[in-house]
This record gives sequence, C-alpha cells and structure tokens, in this order.
Amino acid sequence: MAKARSKPALKTHWGGVTRWYDDLVGQHGSEYQRQVVLPGTLKLLEVKPGERILDVACGQGVLCRLLHERGAIATGVDAAVGLIERARQLNAALPTGATPRPDYLLADARNLKLQADAFDSAACVLAIQNIHPIAPVFEGVARALKPGGRFVIVMMHPCFRVAGASAWGWDDATRTQYRRVDKYLLPRKTPIFTHPGKKDGTYTWTFHRPIEDYFKALVKVGLLIDRLEEWPSHKRSESGPRAPAENAARREIPMFLAIRAVKPMPRQ
Repeated sequence: MAKARSKPALKTHWGGVTRWYDDLVGQHGSEYQRQVVLPGTLKLLEVKPGERILDVACGQGVLCRLLHERGAIATGVDAAVGLIERARQLNAALPTGATPRPDYLLADARNLKLQADAFDSAACVLAIQNIHPIAPVFEGVARALKPGGRFVIVMMHPCFRVAGASAWGWDDATRTQYRRVDKYLLPRKTPIFTHPGKKDGTYTWTFHRPIEDYFKALVKVGLLIDRLEEWPSHKRSESGPRAPAENAARREIPMFLAIRAVKPMPRQ
C-alpha cells in the first residue's frame, strides 16, 4: 500500500513582499515595536553583555541590532531571502568593536539546525502567529538554549486580537468603547493582505490559537513558563467626544501578549 503524502508546509514568511514589509517595519521597527514591543522584549530577555541570543523569524534584524547595542552576540534566523539580505546590508552601519556584528542565517524556524546548548536566550517577536505548526519551532529553540536559558515570545493578544473575529464596538447607552470577540477557542488560519484595503491577491497567513496551545507546546518540550505580561497600546486620543472612553479601553484591553519560558537546569 502506498504511503499517504504529507502536505507541504505552508510558506508564511514575508519573502514575497520584502519591500512592503521593510517599508512597514523600517530599520528601527514600527511605532508599536519601538514604543511597546521592543522595550518589553529587552526587559524580559534580561540582556547581559557577551550573551549569545537567538532571534527566531528575525526579519530585517531590528531586534538583533538592539541586542548588539547592548553588547550581546546576536544570531537572527528567517526564511525570507530578501529580509535576510536586508539585515546583512544594515550590518554595515553598525560599529566594529569587541562585540561581533549580528550573524544572519537563512532557515525555516520549524527546522532549526543549530548547535545544542549554544544560546543564553532566544526571542520570537510578532512572528509566532505567522508560523504553523509551532511544535518544531519550540523543539528547536529548546535544543539550542543553554540550561537556564530564556525564551521570550511576543504576539498580538490572542484573546482580544483575533483576525476576522474581533473588533472595537461602541455602546451609546453607557458611552463605553469595548472589544467584541466572536471566536476564540477554535484554532484556525486567516489570510492577511499585505496592502490592506487593496486586496490585490498578495497575502500571507496568520494562525489563531488560544493561549493554552502555546502553554502546552512549551511544556511539551520541557520549557517552564515563568513570566506572562500583557501590554496595552501606547496611543492616546487627544480630542473628540469619545476620547476618554477610547483611552480607557486602550488601557484596559491589552494589545500584546508576552510569554517567557526557561529551560530548566539539570538536576544534580
């Protein structure tokens, strides 16, 4: 009997729209990344000079360059050829010194062929929801981390930012802005168009999963969760009759979820 063919893994990186993605994120990160995501990520990584840090799905290397500024030895991995090339180009502007410039590897995050126990910490920033399945990603990271190493994952908050199934709403009676969520527990994929509003056929996929799926996948590979943080938007409405309600909703309903997991030390 012939064996059933396995489905090829979906290509969900930004390689097909490198220029658009590079314009969106920029050399230093998008506004949300600069104001909220990157400061929070660096805090959870607890970066120390000389540490080796892995950036999974690194894009054009925004986090890697920040790590270099802090004296860390950064390695970025991404499946998009154009983004890896852009990251290498941006290396030229970094100062030469005691800390080596970031190294960038072209590779699928689901097939990390890295030296075992080689990294002090790792991060996957605003990318895990574009990757499926996540089990091999976590397996590869767990293998590459040293005992005691930290893994920080940052994503759009899966409870409140569900592609195609969540939105802001307004209650006239109470003058309250609220977050409407139509679906949550069912894992699924949704197309994300690279030019919102145009829908010209260029898209990639985002994968919604409930929080418990991330916890289960991390625990299965032996990573122990020690921190969870929820980050609201930094933006504020300055005028308009709904401004107070809009600002209250932004403060109370987080935009991002950050999970930190640790590779346990071996028992003595």
